Parts: sequence; C-alpha cells; structure tokens
Amino acid sequence: MTLPHPTADQISLPIVLAVLGDPTRLAIVRFLASKEGVPMNCGKFLDLASKTNLSYHLAKLREAGVTRTEAVGTSRLITLRRDDLDKRFPGLLDSVIAAAGEDKALPMVGTVDSEIDA
Repeated sequence: MTLPHPTADQISLPIVLAVLGDPTRLAIVRFLASKEGVPMNCGKFLDLASKTNLSYHLAKLREAGVTRTEAVGTSRLITLRRDDLDKRFPGLLDSVIAAAGEDKALPMVGTVDSEIDA
C-alpha cells in the first residue's frame, strides 16, 4: 500500500507552518530531526497521544509534506523530508527545530516503544 505524499513542488509554506504550529506535531518533528535518516515506527510517539489522535497528527505531517510515511507490512515508518523542505524553504526547518529544542513546554517523545499501525 502506498500512502499519498505531495511532491516537493507541492509543499506549501502556509500549510507547513500551520502543521508545525501544533505542539504534538512539532514534538514529532523535533524527535525525527534528532534521529535524522532513521525511519521511526509510529509506536515511538505513543506517549504523545492516543493511537487515533497520533494517526491524525502523523497524517497531517505527511499531507503537508513534512514527513514521509512508508508502509512496511503492518508497520508505518516515518522519516523527516529534510531534503525536500530545505530545497523549498532553505533554513526554515533548522530554525523551527532549533526553537523547538529550547521549548520546555513541548511534550517529550520516545519514552514508550511499542509497535502499532497508524
């Protein structure tokens, strides 16, 4: 099963900014950036939200072009689309991640590690 993703040219700045304005989604992006290039099972994010809510947040990130989700069997592997975002909006992702890294109000990710389908 292939999940729909926007092409690099279809990634829109207002949509990316709106998606990253949510604390849960920003925490997900911050965590993915800290594990750059390593696909993360969506179970890594269970401490942020319920499975249903997490599926919603991950779909919003994918639809905005911020992440790539690959279906592998019953798992979903999430990666940050850094190259595409850096080509479209140079420096944006680094600025957002740097600011998020200093924000103590954002939820922490990675304390729960289980397998789920999102």
